[in-house]
Amino acid sequence: MKPVSRIPHSIPSRLCQVSAVVLSMFAGAVVTPAMATSTDAPVGVTIAAVEFNDTFLHSPDGMRLDISRFNQGNFATPGSYRADLYVNDAWLGRAEVNLRAIGDDAHNVQPCFDHDMLERMGVDLAKLPPEAIARLQDGSGCEQIPALIPAATATFDTGEQRLDVSIPQLYMRRSARGYVDPKYWDNGIPAARLQYNANAYHSDSAGVSYTQGFVGLDAGLNLGPWRFHHNGNLSYSSGGGQPGATHYQAVQTNLQRSINEIKSQLTLGDAFTDGRMFDSFGFRGVQLATDDRMYPDSQRGYAPTIHGIANSNARVQIRQNGNIIYETTVAPGAFEINDLYPTGYGGDIDVVVTEADGSQHVSRVPFAPMANALRPGVTRYGVTAGQFRNTSISSKPGVFQATIQHGLSNMFTAYGGALVSEGYWSALAGLAMSTDFGAIGLDVTQASTHLTSEPDRSGQSIRLSYSKLVAPTNTNLTLAAYRYSTRGYLGFSDAVILRDLDSRGLGFSAVGTVRGRLQVMLNQMLSAGYGSFYLSGSTQDYWNRDGRDTQFQAGYSNIYRGVSYGISAARQLSLNTGKWDNRVMLTLTLPLGKSPFAPYSTTSLQKDSQGATTLQETLSGTLGADHALSYSVSANHASGGDAPTNNSASLNASYISRMATLSGNVSKGTNYTQAGVGISGGVVAYQGGVTFAPRFGDTVAVIEAKDAVGAQVLNDTGLRIDRWGHAVVSNLTPFSRNEINLDPKGLPLNVELKSTMQNVAPTAGAVVKVLFETDNPGRAVALRIKLPDGSPLPFGAEVLDDNGRSFGTVAQGGLAILRGVKDDSGTLLAKWGAGPKDSCSLSYALPGVDAAPAGLVQAGAECRPNP
Repeated sequence: MKPVSRIPHSIPSRLCQVSAVVLSMFAGAVVTPAMATSTDAPVGVTIAAVEFNDTFLHSPDGMRLDISRFNQGNFATPGSYRADLYVNDAWLGRAEVNLRAIGDDAHNVQPCFDHDMLERMGVDLAKLPPEAIARLQDGSGCEQIPALIPAATATFDTGEQRLDVSIPQLYMRRSARGYVDPKYWDNGIPAARLQYNANAYHSDSAGVSYTQGFVGLDAGLNLGPWRFHHNGNLSYSSGGGQPGATHYQAVQTNLQRSINEIKSQLTLGDAFTDGRMFDSFGFRGVQLATDDRMYPDSQRGYAPTIHGIANSNARVQIRQNGNIIYETTVAPGAFEINDLYPTGYGGDIDVVVTEADGSQHVSRVPFAPMANALRPGVTRYGVTAGQFRNTSISSKPGVFQATIQHGLSNMFTAYGGALVSEGYWSALAGLAMSTDFGAIGLDVTQASTHLTSEPDRSGQSIRLSYSKLVAPTNTNLTLAAYRYSTRGYLGFSDAVILRDLDSRGLGFSAVGTVRGRLQVMLNQMLSAGYGSFYLSGSTQDYWNRDGRDTQFQAGYSNIYRGVSYGISAARQLSLNTGKWDNRVMLTLTLPLGKSPFAPYSTTSLQKDSQGATTLQETLSGTLGADHALSYSVSANHASGGDAPTNNSASLNASYISRMATLSGNVSKGTNYTQAGVGISGGVVAYQGGVTFAPRFGDTVAVIEAKDAVGAQVLNDTGLRIDRWGHAVVSNLTPFSRNEINLDPKGLPLNVELKSTMQNVAPTAGAVVKVLFETDNPGRAVALRIKLPDGSPLPFGAEVLDDNGRSFGTVAQGGLAILRGVKDDSGTLLAKWGAGPKDSCSLSYALPGVDAAPAGLVQAGAECRPNP
């Protein structure tokens, strides 16, 4: 086929599969102009018509087939459509798209463009030609895009309900990568939400039993832009001769909303300061601060990943700013936690690992604030007023903090801030420089603390910081900071603690006053084939005591021909002995087969600074159609050091169901036994019902797809539409384009999805509803049609109902796949030409819906000539 002209802005001409694949392979084609260009259409634009030659389609008795219906594509009908708008392959949200017939030809249907549509698409109207501006001012409301912008094209896809517009960059306003216009951010629907994580852990070691339970809750209520949020946890502990104790800790309760116009977040209640300039602390009050998530992808920050090593089925507890923010159970070996729910932007993270035998180790992931480099003209600020909040002390002084950063040029950013509280003040000023090698920041803080029983303290702190981040993937990240403080300098939290002790006549000597502190965090992807490594750690010394505290976690991993190998090391504090412990682990993992469900064998060798050596072998894998069941079986042998030789075995399993994630673990060693269970997930209640989810996050989407039970949601492994036609997609990125996809595979043949993809741009904490329209047009039937003489109906014949609506096309052997058959019996018309002898009538009878098996219904019919 050779078309006369190519018209990219026209409605796409999509030939049906039989025509495109079969007819075009065996038939010649002649292409002619289908219609003349109307006076409203751009000069030189024609819509190509394809005329197929049916010579190569052999039919009984030399019958000719009328295949002219394949000459034109599936044109959309004029009207208004709610469709996804793409400009230069970038999604801009959903928009009302008007299609109008051009001239007198009903087949030439084009999308309309007006002033508002061009504004939404990001067109710089000042750059349009004068004649284009005149056409927009005439107010017709329906201009074609090539008449307004030279070389621009527009294509409307009726199947996907999508309008693709291509516009030369010359006529577009400049915007950052990942930018979504704030007026298209979606605040979501009124909804109540709950994210939960519960686990129970029991161990018997040396005749002593311990039982711990933990339930972490993150509850919320959404109404318009407002988000009520409560985060807390319930813990239970018993054993060691002590009675059981239950404690509930309210981590934070607040009311939040986004203020789009100033790219800020307003918080009323409990929250944390960001820690960019002054040390992060908890407060109860009010905060108005810039929200980095409102900036495009290329201008956002990062979230930390926790690494560690466990010797057995261990309980891992994560604390930040004195609060428990996460707890889980991990299998023996190196572990990684990358799904922390953020309670604040700053504050070191303490990781407490409790082994099955009761021993505990703690490590710290330092918070190293990124150097405060901004783009020219960009300003970030934060204002906080309220009451200091720390669960470890009773003192709650009032506090006010204000910070500001402003990009002066491509190279320099100035920043500063002030913090005032009862008996304490501090002020900070700094300058950041952006270079090709990263951002470098230097700032000085002056602080003064008033004491009653001791002399007042006053001092300075100098901080040098460096950061380099590859956005938006955050795969390569380097953070480093060094702070030197004089003897009299105190950070705000230390000052509050000292004033509290001072008011009670207690000294401060038991707590070290930091002199120098170096923090490093590095995640680096190396060149292809060379793997990746990570490093996080800190070292610090003190004015009032000897020694230096140093801790770190580091590791390297790579894959060679399907075999994974790595080395990891850690230095952490043993809570049992009060001594620092160094560990190093070598790991080798290889697949035991090539099938998708083939298990993996992992061998690891670990040695610590006490001389103990641990050899571990683990077999792990997944089962189920969606890999919903995961398992691991481990065997350990430990010897050397101060501890006796120990042999142990453990079993871990987790299952991702439609409604929750379930987990369980057991282990047995020479002198201990352990068992644990867990459940996690989320619940959303809204006007459309109550929906459960196996995984949950801060910002979610509720999918409604009636009759689409079992359809897979491609955004998450194993996620499917439930029996009520609902599903919850978790962990959407706020203020960004999020693509939601459904896979129709597995749907009943009588259910059709009108669209398989939708886009949303939710605000932070929103519950957005995504409606996938479905259609139940009738049953799908494989009908074997024969003529009275027993010969099959001609290949390519069309099957119609009494109203002329097409049900399908006859394939080889007289087989026709008919869709949309609503009646169990009836009469249809088969037509393969324009003459009176080129058609016949057929009567069909199908088994009842209850008697017919699910799927494609098969039947036969005889087609008799029309009288």
